[in-house]
Amino acid sequence: MQKIYTLNNIEKAAQEFWVENDQSRVFAFHGSMGAGKTTFIHALCDQKKVMDVVSSPTFSLINEYYFEENGEEQKIYHIDLYRLKDEEEAIQAGIEDCIYSIHICLIEWPEKIIKLLPADSLHVYIEPVDSQTRRLSIGDN
Repeated sequence: MQKIYTLNNIEKAAQEFWVENDQSRVFAFHGSMGAGKTTFIHALCDQKKVMDVVSSPTFSLINEYYFEENGEEQKIYHIDLYRLKDEEEAIQAGIEDCIYSIHICLIEWPEKIIKLLPADSLHVYIEPVDSQTRRLSIGDN
């Protein structure tokens, strides 16, 4: 799957993303600094009607967001591993508890913990086409 989107149609791209990937739970977002990973994750959370303020968890590593689906409260873990040193630090921070839970996990900089990720993780690649346009593709790690 590959999509081209801009900020003007990011909400539609996020909506289509959830429809096309509704069976996945762990999403590994790859992309360079400034590629738009956090921006797209924010749009994904908007589509789930997250009740919390969505922001980058660069310093906290993990943010928890809540939304309602089918009459039940659900949780999304937004994980940013940019400042992480190694997999051991991830384990100590409780990252495994999140990625092996029943909840949705949206992970930025997953290459820092590639060996810890579940085999069925969906790898999402975001790359700038120009200053306003991004290419999103899904593939193997």
